[in-house]
Amino acid sequence: MPLSSSTAAVSMPDVVSDPCPDHRIGLEAIRRAAAIIDPVFLRSPQYRCGALEDRLGCRLTLKLETTNPVRTFKGRGASLLVRSLGAAKDDAPLVSASAGNWGQALAHACGAAGRPLVLFAAETANPVKVARMRALGAEVRLTGVDFDAAKAAAEAHAARSGGRFVADGRDVEASVGAGTIGMELLEAPERFDVVLIPLGNGALATGVGRWIKAVAPSTRVIAVSAAGADSMRQSWLEGRPIVRPAVDTIADGLAVRVPEPAALVDMRGTVDDVIEVDDAAMRDAMRLLFDAAGLVAEPAGAAGVAAVLAARDRFAGLSVATIVTGSNIAPDLLGALVA
Repeated sequence: MPLSSSTAAVSMPDVVSDPCPDHRIGLEAIRRAAAIIDPVFLRSPQYRCGALEDRLGCRLTLKLETTNPVRTFKGRGASLLVRSLGAAKDDAPLVSASAGNWGQALAHACGAAGRPLVLFAAETANPVKVARMRALGAEVRLTGVDFDAAKAAAEAHAARSGGRFVADGRDVEASVGAGTIGMELLEAPERFDVVLIPLGNGALATGVGRWIKAVAPSTRVIAVSAAGADSMRQSWLEGRPIVRPAVDTIADGLAVRVPEPAALVDMRGTVDDVIEVDDAAMRDAMRLLFDAAGLVAEPAGAAGVAAVLAARDRFAGLSVATIVTGSNIAPDLLGALVA
């Protein structure tokens, strides 16, 4: 059933009322983050994309988090995290795990701060992302069959070495940094009926959703997961962590097998629904973004558009916004896209 539509223009309020005052993602923290994050990651382009609207049957606003040095939204949270640690005089070497984009963002932030960084990634990780993490100065260790195996290895290494383990979706700065995207989205003159947000470890959905549900509570925040990596969706639906034995998706940015408990708690009051899309829909969305809008998006970055493609009737005639979260695309997918 289509969602109800409300198209009246609204202005950004001076004071945000907080429906979840005890939420760990603070609204004032999001406000302050905009003054701390490296400005190169802020004020990303957003616009109504008429070329896609004709094909999708809805009013569509794109927020492009691909026009920055690491070509992903994760630069915001990583910058906030590393700068906050520096302000707190915490100079321990950092250890983390990444499918690629979080690692690039951390490597960029640590390089700017002169802080050592050890990153763990799966042996199957996107080689483009691995090369970029190394080029940005991180020590990258490949281990395990998937992201969550690499994450476990990273935590063990940090415990042995005395490094500080940081995790996307666990460290609140990742979510707070992502919340600044929500602030920017709502500067548009038209209120959105729905915002579609790719769901990996949850920092993006919870950060953006936290701001939107406080400022524009009638806007539906819908997270989009991969059908082949549904642990976060099922965990949210059942109210408890659901661990899968394996994942099977082209969207490495959504390929979570072991959910972050903190992120699941953060989803309360910030996410209205979680839907899933399959790999075919993401491939179609990548092709549509490239052909109609001249945009290169990795599979996770195209998940919002894929959701509309897969359920046109649900979003028909509505004002929809989605975030193109990254463009660090694997060589085989890029070749198929431009062929």
